[in-house]
Amino acid sequence: MNGTRLVGRLLGGGNRAIAATVYGTVLAMAALAAGAVEHLSPDALIEVVATTSAVIWLAHVYSHTLGESIERGRRLDWAELNAIGRRELPILGAAALPASVLLLGSFDVISESPDIWLAFGLGFAALAIQGARYARVERLGPAATIAVIAANLALGGIVVMLKVLVSH
Repeated sequence: MNGTRLVGRLLGGGNRAIAATVYGTVLAMAALAAGAVEHLSPDALIEVVATTSAVIWLAHVYSHTLGESIERGRRLDWAELNAIGRRELPILGAAALPASVLLLGSFDVISESPDIWLAFGLGFAALAIQGARYARVERLGPAATIAVIAANLALGGIVVMLKVLVSH
């Protein structure tokens, strides 16, 4: 896989990776919301978002490995394990953009509050893009496309709101 395809897969996900990208985006936004409510510094927010995404990615790889091993009636080989890890990479990739924006905040390229809002904005943009991609893959009409995008945005908003409410 060349560099351009890898970056595209990590940030946008292939057609099969839309679900993992949405999941990773919502996860990154929830971690960001939890850290922002605690008034963590951009450096600490990067750690929260990155470690949360990494732990969840590892849990997904492990659980899918167990499931597929049971399903096949044998232990998986390294190539199969590697394929599962690659398939779940969009969970990690979804955290890359918000973490990059927070990194700009940690270097004072962007001030602290705008970097958090920009990271959230990019998360919502990613959810909208993934909704549109799903609609394209499923060949949905305009009304259904808008509904899918709205559902993705609502999911992101609800998760962030719940995280903020629970933290208060």
